[in-house]
Amino acid sequence: MINRNLRPAMRLGLLPAGIAVALVPALAGAQEAAPAPQDPTTLDRIEVTGSRIRQVDLETAAPVLQISREDIEQQGFNSVADILQNISAAGSPAISRTSPLSSGEAVGGSYIDLRNLGADRTLILVNGKRLGITNDGLQDVASIPAAMVERIEVLKDGASTIYGSDAIAGVINIITRQNFDGAEANAYIGQYGQGDGTREQYSFVMGNTGDKGSVTVGVEFTEEDPVWAKDRWFSQARFPTDDKSPARPGGLSGISQWGSIVDGPRGSVIGYDKVTGAPIYNYSYTLNRPGGDATDFSDFHETAADDVTNPNLASTVYSGVKRKSVFFNGVYDISDDIRFESDVLYTDRESFAQNAGYPYRSDAFGTPMSIDSYYNPLGNQSDYAGEKQAINFWRRGWEVPRQVQNNLTTFRFTGEFAGAFQIADKYWDWDAGYLYNQNKGTQISTGNLSLAAVEGAVGPSFLNSQGVVQCGTADNPIPLGFGPGACTPWNPLVPDGVTGQGGLADPGVQAYLYLPGQALSETTTKTYYANLAGSLFSLPAGDVGVAVGIEHRAEDGYFSPDALAQTGTSTDLASGPTGGGYALDEAYIEFLVPILADVPFAQELSISLASRYSDYDTFGDTTNSKFGFTWKPLDSLLVRGTWSEGFRAPTVADLYGGVGQSFEYYTDPCDTEFGAVGGSERCLADVPVGYRQPANDGKDGYADGPDTQTTIPFLSGSNAFLTPETSESQTLGVVWSPSFAQNLNMSLDWFNIRIENTIVGDSPTDILDDCYVRGIESRCDALGPDAFVRDPVTGEITSLAFGGRNAGFQETEGFDFDLNYRMETAYGNFGLAWLNTYVSKSELKTDNLEGAPQQLNGFGGNFRLRSNASLSWDKGDFGATWSTRYYSGVKEECYFDDRCSLPNYAAPDTQGNIVPMNELGATTFHDVQVRWNAPWNATIAVGANNVFEHYASPNYDQPNSGYSYYGGFDIGRMVYMKYQQRF
Repeated sequence: MINRNLRPAMRLGLLPAGIAVALVPALAGAQEAAPAPQDPTTLDRIEVTGSRIRQVDLETAAPVLQISREDIEQQGFNSVADILQNISAAGSPAISRTSPLSSGEAVGGSYIDLRNLGADRTLILVNGKRLGITNDGLQDVASIPAAMVERIEVLKDGASTIYGSDAIAGVINIITRQNFDGAEANAYIGQYGQGDGTREQYSFVMGNTGDKGSVTVGVEFTEEDPVWAKDRWFSQARFPTDDKSPARPGGLSGISQWGSIVDGPRGSVIGYDKVTGAPIYNYSYTLNRPGGDATDFSDFHETAADDVTNPNLASTVYSGVKRKSVFFNGVYDISDDIRFESDVLYTDRESFAQNAGYPYRSDAFGTPMSIDSYYNPLGNQSDYAGEKQAINFWRRGWEVPRQVQNNLTTFRFTGEFAGAFQIADKYWDWDAGYLYNQNKGTQISTGNLSLAAVEGAVGPSFLNSQGVVQCGTADNPIPLGFGPGACTPWNPLVPDGVTGQGGLADPGVQAYLYLPGQALSETTTKTYYANLAGSLFSLPAGDVGVAVGIEHRAEDGYFSPDALAQTGTSTDLASGPTGGGYALDEAYIEFLVPILADVPFAQELSISLASRYSDYDTFGDTTNSKFGFTWKPLDSLLVRGTWSEGFRAPTVADLYGGVGQSFEYYTDPCDTEFGAVGGSERCLADVPVGYRQPANDGKDGYADGPDTQTTIPFLSGSNAFLTPETSESQTLGVVWSPSFAQNLNMSLDWFNIRIENTIVGDSPTDILDDCYVRGIESRCDALGPDAFVRDPVTGEITSLAFGGRNAGFQETEGFDFDLNYRMETAYGNFGLAWLNTYVSKSELKTDNLEGAPQQLNGFGGNFRLRSNASLSWDKGDFGATWSTRYYSGVKEECYFDDRCSLPNYAAPDTQGNIVPMNELGATTFHDVQVRWNAPWNATIAVGANNVFEHYASPNYDQPNSGYSYYGGFDIGRMVYMKYQQRF
C-alpha cells in the first residue's frame, strides 16, 4: 500500500557522512499553504517505530531518525553496519574489526551500540520483527544486505513496552523494499589510498507489482579485503610513532621468533631489587644470529634488548569480510481486506583475521625441554660442561600465525496474514504471523599448538642410525611422523627461517605440533505473534487509538568450541560448550488519547500509555510501562516527552555458557608499585615482600603499569541465577519549524537512561580489590576455594575464576540537537543537515558497594560530543555532498612523560585521587561525493571518505581496538566509485 498525502512534508537534507534524513517538521503547514482542495481524500495511517498504533502524524512523543533509500545511495558507506555506525547517537563498535585477537561466535559480525550502553541493549528489527541473536544476545546488522533496505528508522528511546527485552537504549527498525517495479543493478568499488583494503559490492534487484500483489527479489555480493597492521603507522609498532610524536620505548614482546632459554645459568646483573637491594641476575639466553648451533650453548648469548619481536608485523589491523545474500519479498492480496506477506533472507558471511604466532611459554604449560632431548644445549647429550638440566623456553610460533576464519549463514523467514476491517466508522488493522531465524556458524582457527604434541616433541630424543633426530630413546624409540603413536622432535631454540635443525620452519614439525580447530554454533529464534490496532471511540480532539497484541517467542542456541579447547589440551583459550534456551509469553496494550485540538495554545495535546507483561520460563515475569505526550502550543512548535521502563533478560550465554579461558587485563592490588595496598599486612599474608605483578610485555617480566594483561589465562563462566536488568528512560524535547524561515527545522531532545541490576562480568580486579582492599573475605573465594590461587613462594596468581553477576548500575544523560535546512535557488537546491549528540553524563558501577561510580564520559571511546554536518547541492542531473564527522577529545592514562598533559588530574570517580592523564584532541573526518544522472537511466558517483586522509592521535589505552588507535576511526582515505543502472 502506497502512503500518500500524509501531511505537508519536505526533504530536509542529508545526514552527515552523506546519509540523508527524511525528517518531518513539527507542522510544515505553518510554512507553506496547503494546496487547493480537490476531491475528498482520506489520509493513510502508517505505523512509526516505537508505536503499534497507526496514525497520520509522523511526529510522535519519542524522537525517531529516518534514513531513506535515496539517503543510502547518496553517501560513501556501502553496508548497513557502516551507515548506522556513523550516526551521531551510535557508540563504539562492540567487536571492532581492528581487534585481531577477538574470539567467539560473534567475531566477524557488526553490532550497533546506541548511547554507548552496549550492543545487547539496542534492539534491531527487520520490518518490525526481531533480528536473530547470538548466544550473547548480539544482533548482526551486517547480515542485512544494503540492497534490500527501503529505509531505516532509529528510535532514540526505550521501547520495551512495545517490543520487549533489549530495547533499552533504542530500537533500529530496518524496513525492506517491496512493491518494486522493474530492475536495478548496482556496483561499488573502493580502495584505501595505500592501495589496500579493496571493497567491492555488486547487487541486483528486480520486481513486479500487479493488481493482486507484488514480488521483489534481489542478490548482493560484498568483499572487503583485510588491511595489515604493518601498512599503517599507528599499528606497525605496539607503541606507534608518527611525525608528530617521538619514539616510544617498550611495547615489543620478549617472546620472539628467535626462541630463548629462560632458566639457564646465572648471567650478569641486570638490576637491583627495589626493596632489598639484592642484585637481579639474567638467566635468559638466545641463540646467536645468524649461523648459531642451537644444540651448542657456547653459541648462545644473554638475551638482550634487541632479542624481541613486534607481533603487529604479522597481524591484521582490519579484518576481511565476504558476504553473499539473497532476499525475497512477496505480497498477495487474498481479498480486498486480507493479504499474505512473506520475507525470506539468506546470507552467507565469511571473515578473516590474523595475529602473530602463539607466544609459547613452557613454564606456563609445564612442558620444559627434557634433559634427555637431543636438542637441549644444557642436556645430557650436549657438550655443556656445567650442570645438566631440563630447560624452560619461550618461543613465538612466527612461522604459523594464528588465523581465524568465521563463517556464518543466516536464514530468516517471516509469513503473516494481515488485513483491515471497519466497525461503524472506525478502522481496525490486524496481523498474525510466524518468524523463524537461524544462524549457523563455523569457526576455523589455526596457529595453536597441541600441548601433548609439544610435550612429546621436547621430550627425550636421540640421533638414530640414519642421522635423524627421533623421539624417545635408542632403547625405546617412538616412530617418526605426526599420526597416532608417532612423534616429531622440535627444537624451539632455532630461530625463524632456519631449516634443517628441527625448528618450526620444518613442515613435519608444523604438522605434528599444530592442529586446526573447529568451533560450531547455532541459534534459532521462533516467534508467533498477533496484533490488533484501531480506534475505540471519538473524543472532541480526535479518535482514541488502541493497540493490543500477544507474542510467544523461543530462543535456543549452542556454541561448541573445538575439542582441544574444550579439554584444555591446546594453547587455544580453553572453554566449555554453551547450550540452552528459554521461552516466553508476552502481551501488551497501548493507548493514544487526544486531549485537545485546535484551541489556543493547544493545536494538539495527546498522551500515549502502554504496558507489557512478559513471562519467562527462566527468571519469572516482569511488567513494564510507558507514558508519553505531544503538545503543540503553536502550529510551528511541538513539545514532546516520554517516561518508560525497560528490561534486558539474561541471554543463553549468560545463563548456560561454558567455562572459558581468557587473557584478562587486571591490576593486582598487592603489586608494590601500582597496587592500591601493596606491602600491606593483608597482602604480605599471601605474597612476599617486594611482590611485583608478572607481565609478558613488561620490563624485566613485570607490569609497567596498572591494567596489565595476564601471563596465563583466567577462567570465566556463566550464572544460571541471573535476573533481568531493569531500566528507566526519560526524554523531553521540542521540534520547531519557524514560519519566518521556510524549510528550516530544528529539534532538541534531552535523554536520561539509567540501568539497574546490570548483568556484569565479574572481573579479576574487582575480586582482588574486594579481597585485599575492601576486606571482604567472602570474595577471597567468590566461586569456591579455587576462585584465585597464588603460588606459595612467588605470590603470583596461578589461577583465577570469575563469572557474571547482577550488580551496580549504568547511567547516561545528554542531548540530541538536529538542524535541517533546504533552500531552492536558481543555482540549484542546497541542503544543510547538522546532527549532534552531546553526552553530559556517562557512569558505570559494577558492584553494590558504597563509593562513586566510574566516569566513562570523555574517556576511551566515550565521546562527549559527536557532531555530523553535511552540505548537499543538486541541480539537474548533477549533485554533490560534503560531510564532516566530528568526535570530541578524550583522555587516556599517562604512559609517557612527554604525553602527560594533565599530570595532576583528579579523577572524579576516585574521590580526588591524583591519576595522571593525557588529553587527546578532537578528530574530524571529511567526506565528499559527486554524482551524475546519465541519460541512459543510470547514476554514476565518485567520492572519498576521509578525503584529507586524516588520522587521530594514537591512543595507548587502545579503546575498542587491538592497537593504540580507536577502533571506530577511519584507517585511511577510502576512494570509491558507484554505478547504478535502472531498467
